[in-house]
Amino acid sequence: MCPITNTNFSYSKTLMEFPVDFIRFLTSATRVVVLTGAGVSQESGLRTFRDAQDALWAQYKPEDLASPEAFARDPKLVWDWYAWRREAIKGVRPNPGHYALVEMENRIPAFTLITQNVDGLHRFAGSRNVLELHGNIQRVRCAECGTFTETWGDDTESVPLCVVCGGMLRPDVIWFGEALPRAELEAAVKASRSCHVYFSIGTSGVVQPAASLAYAARNNGSVVVEINAEPTPLTSKV
Repeated sequence: MCPITNTNFSYSKTLMEFPVDFIRFLTSATRVVVLTGAGVSQESGLRTFRDAQDALWAQYKPEDLASPEAFARDPKLVWDWYAWRREAIKGVRPNPGHYALVEMENRIPAFTLITQNVDGLHRFAGSRNVLELHGNIQRVRCAECGTFTETWGDDTESVPLCVVCGGMLRPDVIWFGEALPRAELEAAVKASRSCHVYFSIGTSGVVQPAASLAYAARNNGSVVVEINAEPTPLTSKV
């Protein structure tokens, strides 16, 4: 494949505004990585993590609920907040952006979708090779033994318990102060370092370590494309 200058694009631009040489390069690329953030799900009606508070939950800051300390202090409060968030996602469907990434995966031999989103919409749309760096709100796991489950009791008076060890169940999401899952992060770094094209879509570019993946791609010769509504720290760097 011929070399091409690294390029940034605004989210508002249409496909027709992408340079012809880039489109030609993309169609011949065999290894592509896409990182997505909250902006990808906004067209589906999902607000960002910090903007989603309303009704009863407006009195709380998300960061005050999404932490191991918050769960230890008041596990029922944290469980109920995530139950409310899961309920809000139930009626949400993938948007054209999600489906476009499914189509891209169908056309590219080695395609890796890395997401910071926990809504599960990429899998719902049909994406297969998905690395969920921050977990998935639709799953839960035991806070004690780590056993995963996608089903649990419907008792609303207490936090459901693990059938294996009796520990309390918690959302399978990464909370403030917790490390990202090692296997997913290592796979994301490996894919980013070896791809021909790297897309950063709908993400602020400030949350680490995901924000560093674009630089890992660029430093190894990848074409880096940013698609976002507003400029980010990445915009002037590639």
